[in-house]
Amino acid sequence: MYYVRTEAEFDSTHFLKDYVGKCGNIHGHRWRVVIEVKSEKLKEDKQCKGMVIDFADLKEVLNKLCDEFDHVFIYETGSLKDTTIKALQDEGFIIKEVAFRATAECFAKHFYDEMTKAGFDINRVEVYETPNNCAIYEQ
Repeated sequence: MYYVRTEAEFDSTHFLKDYVGKCGNIHGHRWRVVIEVKSEKLKEDKQCKGMVIDFADLKEVLNKLCDEFDHVFIYETGSLKDTTIKALQDEGFIIKEVAFRATAECFAKHFYDEMTKAGFDINRVEVYETPNNCAIYEQ
């Protein structure tokens, strides 16, 4: 089995509703997303001969996904009052609602699903919320 990896980063803020501790307050991370693709064989077409995948293709999709979260305030559906959302929007802040709790574990699953939908044979996704704290999703 062959494996290739690439990574991207984004900076954002979030909070964990109902969490007792510091993470219940708005705080930021430099998230690092590492994607690993697998293949039993190498490509044979002229352009990608001897490759699992062209890194440029893989990075293009991953960077686009990470750009959606870069320098935004991420919040889980139902975790903020409508008046709070409107006030943030009125101030011109970029906010992004997600249907999952904004944890490294849930982000790992999110990136796995999105990269799989884009047609990549994903083996593993690692999401670091700090240089020392990482969540991994693989099937």
